Amino acid sequence: MNTVIKEFDGLSAKELYAIIRARTEVFVVEQNCPYQELDGLDFFSNHLYFDENGEIAAYMRIVPPGKRFEEVSFGRIFTSLPFRGKGLGAKLMEEGIKAAEKFYGKCPIRISAQKYACGFYEKFGFVKDSEEYDEDGIVHIEMIRK
Repeated sequence: MNTVIKEFDGLSAKELYAIIRARTEVFVVEQNCPYQELDGLDFFSNHLYFDENGEIAAYMRIVPPGKRFEEVSFGRIFTSLPFRGKGLGAKLMEEGIKAAEKFYGKCPIRISAQKYACGFYEKFGFVKDSEEYDEDGIVHIEMIRK
């Protein structure tokens, strides 16, 4: 499994297609949540993913401060269905934190977490930083790692 991190302009057409396809599979189809998946933040973000023979096994985007939140933020975090249960989510978070520190120094990281995943993010130092809110029909909570 290869770890890849690239800015938007560094992604090939095949890589971008694989990322969008995997994100749509998880967030639109699997979660049965029709929403605007392409939100314009990809252009500014670093894209971190684990590649297994051309498939996106796990993915996140690292959004610079001031683009979505005041802080650096992680978004579109997932492990693809065939790769779940192998610890890739934890490895992805560890790699994401290291990458954010490399790009932006030691700084706060904010996420908009689906409520059911809060316990997972707490293992990496994230704490709840908002009330619950509905985002595209799914309960979310903002969390921050200081």
